[in-house]
Amino acid sequence: MRDLPWPARVYLVAVIGAAAALIVRSVMVSGAPVADEDLDILLVLALLFLVCESMPTLLNVEQFAVSVSFSASLAAVVLIGPEGAALVGLTAVLSVRPGLPLIKRLFNGAQFAICGYAAGRVYEALHGRVGVPEVNAFDDLIGPYAAATAVFVPLNIVLTLTMIGLATRVRAAEVPMRGMGQFLLSYLGYGTFGLLVAGLWATVASISAVLVLLPLFVARWAFGQYHAQQRSYDATIAALCQAVETKDYYTRGHCTRVSHASSMIAQEIGMRTERVRAIRYAGMLHDVGKLGVPTKVLQKDGPLTEEEFAAIQLHPMRGLEIVRGIGFLDEAYAGIMHHHERHDGTGYPMGLAGDEIPEFAKVIAVADAFDSMTSDRSYRGARPVPVAVDELRKSAGTHFDPVMVAAFIRALEREPWQPPRRVDPPPPEAAETPIKDHDDPTMPIQVVTGQ
Repeated sequence: MRDLPWPARVYLVAVIGAAAALIVRSVMVSGAPVADEDLDILLVLALLFLVCESMPTLLNVEQFAVSVSFSASLAAVVLIGPEGAALVGLTAVLSVRPGLPLIKRLFNGAQFAICGYAAGRVYEALHGRVGVPEVNAFDDLIGPYAAATAVFVPLNIVLTLTMIGLATRVRAAEVPMRGMGQFLLSYLGYGTFGLLVAGLWATVASISAVLVLLPLFVARWAFGQYHAQQRSYDATIAALCQAVETKDYYTRGHCTRVSHASSMIAQEIGMRTERVRAIRYAGMLHDVGKLGVPTKVLQKDGPLTEEEFAAIQLHPMRGLEIVRGIGFLDEAYAGIMHHHERHDGTGYPMGLAGDEIPEFAKVIAVADAFDSMTSDRSYRGARPVPVAVDELRKSAGTHFDPVMVAAFIRALEREPWQPPRRVDPPPPEAAETPIKDHDDPTMPIQVVTGQ
């Protein structure tokens, strides 16, 4: 706990204190949180919760995992009420997950107890009947149970993300994942397993928990497969970006920054989660076609010949050829292919103009130019962010789509840009660098004719 920032410590103590207060209050009011005849239900659900909680699925956020154990807490809401649901959630303290510190187990148990109690109170407020449901009255449970789930799941996520944010100071945009809406819907769906346990209890009693274990672990496996697939995608993209950036000393990190800036614009203009993910990939891979351009052309010291400039202009098409077989890129293909088109039709490779240019390409063009201007280059130092923003404004309507420029400026007002660290000059033997940059709208490549 000594390693936690003080706001995280205060929050941790508050959550644990709130959970303790709930348990103490229930003991003082009723003498025992759960009636003697319900102890067997409590023990079975606590065991089901503990098994699932001890085998979570790791997500993309470092040291963050999810499990489907909350289904047992939601079953307890129906079978033994709010206090019972709180006690079931509290068993997270006993988790045997390898390497999980006591402080994390205490927090997990406390926040699950709070969520279970809150969900139980909502269930009772909507006249949900506590106890083993009768077969002919099962339909009456669905509405109150759905409301209880709708309270439990978001509250669980908010409590957890708040702790992560305070403990790690990770930006809200990065915690815990970009597809939060889809994740929340999936989590709500898995909550139906709790209703299944409660419904089966009327006929097969404690065996219902065993019957539900199989689909719960299938759900866990599905969680793991989805996020393993996302990690695999990210690793593939990162490998391609690294290959591109080895060709130019001064563009290290450029692809990552363009990807981030593109995501900022995409979110500002209201793109769906799936498209934001695709444009993030497009930003990462927008220059992958440089792998097909001779290094001596990319690093030429001086004006390019027409043939050499033609090779540069082909890099978007080369990029499309390289990534065409990567199925998960979806709409990213258009961004890679057309990110050097200009709003006035003077760009390349196809000279598209205005609405002819794909939306992804319009976004990446702004992000690409902005990062180029705010990064060190061999022929100049990085420009300040306000200067780069002014250049974007000047070029809106000619070089760039005005809508995308305006969206990026709004996004920058909310999330200030962190320019890359200053790049030290390369060693003399590697000092063969270009004097202009095709990504920088203020310093175009010089082309000589007749050579």
